[in-house]
Amino acid sequence: MNKYSSIVIGMSAEGLDVLMQLFVNLKDSFPMPVILVQHLHSNAESELSDILRRYTGMKVKECTANVKIDSGTIYTAPANYHILIKRNKTISLSYEEKVNYSRPSIDMLFESAAYVWTGELIGLLLTGAKNDGAMRMGKIKELGGLTMAENPQTAEYPTMPKRAIDKGWVDLILNIEETKSYLENLSII
Repeated sequence: MNKYSSIVIGMSAEGLDVLMQLFVNLKDSFPMPVILVQHLHSNAESELSDILRRYTGMKVKECTANVKIDSGTIYTAPANYHILIKRNKTISLSYEEKVNYSRPSIDMLFESAAYVWTGELIGLLLTGAKNDGAMRMGKIKELGGLTMAENPQTAEYPTMPKRAIDKGWVDLILNIEETKSYLENLSII
């Protein structure tokens, strides 16, 4: 039986192609929710939900406040809002200051989710040119979750995954095909 209850993913704006590859074979029967922060320019509207719907069988929703988090659903961050996970497993949106020059911040999602799901959380850090996500990846690991990062050698922008790896906070370093296989295997457990 799978011990994980949720997946959080962080990446920069350049990682859209990676996401399309990861989710293409997943269905709404996927046994857990996926909460996703992609860095966006503050004046950009997120079209991520609309794009992902074309590439996956999972449900895709842009986060709104107080939404209950359900399995088989990908939740995406709206432009210019942080996503926080509350203890009752609902989503909270915040317009607090930028963290690591980012809003939405991967670090804020990772830390809040780590405390809610403790050892039942998977954290995945994909391509990115900033440090966001690297610091709070350590919180997921510290609280017993599984931490994964895209292999910096194959990432378009290796800074974010490499920073978390260099800190010693990553359990699995995988290329995109390996990550895709891992997620597909979770769907049949």
